[in-house]
Amino acid sequence: MSDLAFDALLCDLDNVIRFYDLDEVTRQERAAGIAPGTTMEIAFAPERDLPLLLGRISRDQWAASIAEALTAQIPVRQAADLATAFAHAPSHVDQHVVGLLRQVRRSIPVVLVTNATVWLDDDLARLGLTDLADHVVNSSRVHIAKPDAEIYRIAAERAGVPAHRCAFVDDSRTNIDAARRAGMTAVLYRDIRDLRRLVAPVVDAAAKPAARATTRGGAVP
Repeated sequence: MSDLAFDALLCDLDNVIRFYDLDEVTRQERAAGIAPGTTMEIAFAPERDLPLLLGRISRDQWAASIAEALTAQIPVRQAADLATAFAHAPSHVDQHVVGLLRQVRRSIPVVLVTNATVWLDDDLARLGLTDLADHVVNSSRVHIAKPDAEIYRIAAERAGVPAHRCAFVDDSRTNIDAARRAGMTAVLYRDIRDLRRLVAPVVDAAAKPAARATTRGGAVP
């Protein structure tokens, strides 16, 4: 056990590292005469979202369920197009967060803990994130989703660190509260400053030996 407050970092993916571009979805919603955000609200309703996140349905089945719900408000063709646009929305990563996590991983294990889909591996490869973490705990693969206590236990086990020695970062207060109940240090993510404050001791501790080595090396004729 180190002198640090934690020995592993468990980190959410969406809205911390990965962000979706819904401009096309919004454009189609306005063209269809429905309020922006309607498709997201329908897509993330528990009866559609949870089966997806637990690996029980495919992307096509999810899109079909979104389209079916949208037909209560707009024509079938527009509903299908909107559902497809949402299910295949492009995403990007915050490279500053990625860089910070790579620094942390040089010193302690990093585990992604995410309510995600069965195609997450393909997404991570496309985004260049396959080597970002030591492990990925994907709800659709373990068939348990946050805030279920079991997913936190699995994450700590994958990290090889007791739960009380894990730090957890997420943009959901519900998930943060669950991590705290599991005994973890938990930080609600609003922007990168929250993550920086949390991991500063890890990054600083790693930098000190390197600085000392540089100083010693510079003193040698």
